[in-house]
Amino acid sequence: MKKSDFHFDLPKRLIAQHPTQKRTQSRLLALDKITGKTKDLHFPDILQFLNSGDLLVFNNTKVIPARLFGKKSTGGKVEVFIERLLDDKSAIAFLKTSKTPKLGMPIYFDDYLLKPTARKGMFYLVETQDSCSLTELMDKFGHMPLPPYIQRDDEQADSDRYQTVYAKEKGAVAAPTAGLHFDEELLKHIKDKGINSAFVTLHVGAGTFQPVKTDSINDHIMHKEWLQVSPEVVDLVKQTKAKGNKVIAVGTTAVRCLETAAQSGEIAEYTGDTNIFIYPGYPFKVVDSLLTNFHLPESTLIMLVSAKCGRKNTLNAYKHAVKKEYRFFSYGDAMFIS
Repeated sequence: MKKSDFHFDLPKRLIAQHPTQKRTQSRLLALDKITGKTKDLHFPDILQFLNSGDLLVFNNTKVIPARLFGKKSTGGKVEVFIERLLDDKSAIAFLKTSKTPKLGMPIYFDDYLLKPTARKGMFYLVETQDSCSLTELMDKFGHMPLPPYIQRDDEQADSDRYQTVYAKEKGAVAAPTAGLHFDEELLKHIKDKGINSAFVTLHVGAGTFQPVKTDSINDHIMHKEWLQVSPEVVDLVKQTKAKGNKVIAVGTTAVRCLETAAQSGEIAEYTGDTNIFIYPGYPFKVVDSLLTNFHLPESTLIMLVSAKCGRKNTLNAYKHAVKKEYRFFSYGDAMFIS
C-alpha cells in the first residue's frame, strides 16, 4: 500500500483550534466496521454501544508543559522542546536556536540553568544544573505543547483541557485525545452501567506527528514510545474475553499498548518501548472496538484506524465527516468503531 491510499481532502476551517465549552459537547460519528454504515450522534451517546461487562481501556499518561523558552548568555533566544523525560534532572529534547547549539552551552531561565551535554541526530540530552529539577523548571516556565496544526499560542485553559480528567503519569508531550471527551459525570454513568475500566500508560511523543515520508508504507520506520501494561490490566482483559464481552480501546495509544503487549499471541505484562506499526492487514489480538478522534491525511494513525475497519470504510466515513463539518484532530470530534 502507498501513503497516497490514505489521502483525503480536509478544509482548514474544520481543524479545531479550541476545545468545545464542555468536554462531552463533542459530536460522535458511529461507524459499523462490517457494513460501513455511519450514524451522526453526540458524545454521551457512546453509552448505547457499551454493555455491562465490557472493558474500556484508557491511557492515563499526563501531558507535561514541555515547551520552554530560554536565553543564551548572549541574550539569544532558545526554544527547548522536551521529547522524553529520563529522570527529574535529564531529558531528550529538541533545541531551536538561530545557530546550531554547542554542547555545554548554558540555557538560562531566570536563575535556572539547563545545558545540552550530548547529541544524537536532531535531539540533545539536556540536564538541569545545581539543585534545579525538570519538574520545577517546567512548572515555572513550561508551556503546553499544542500540536503544530493548532495555530495559536497556548492559553491558560489548555493546561486543563489538553489533559484528560484521569491523567496521572507524567511524561507525554501530546495528549491521548480520544480521552479528552470524557468528564467525571460521564465516567460515573459508565461505571453505573456495569462497564469496567482499565488504565494503561503510553507517553505520547512528538513522533506521533511525524509524517510518513516513504511512498510505500511498508518502508516507514515507526517512532518509539514508552508504555506500560500492568498485570492487573492483563487479568481484566482476559476476564472480559472469557465472558464474551468486548475490549474497547479509548484512543490509538491504548490500541498500541494492548497490541504491543499481545505480540506473542496472548496479552502479557509489558513495560518498555514500542514501535509497533498497525496498518491494513494487521491481525488484532486484543482490541474489539475503538474510540478515536479524526486524524491527519496519510498519517500512521489513519492507517491504524483503517486496519480496524477497512481503508474504504474509513475514507468513506471521513468524507462523510467533512461533508457534515465535524471538527478534526486533537480538539475535534470523535468516531466510534463498533
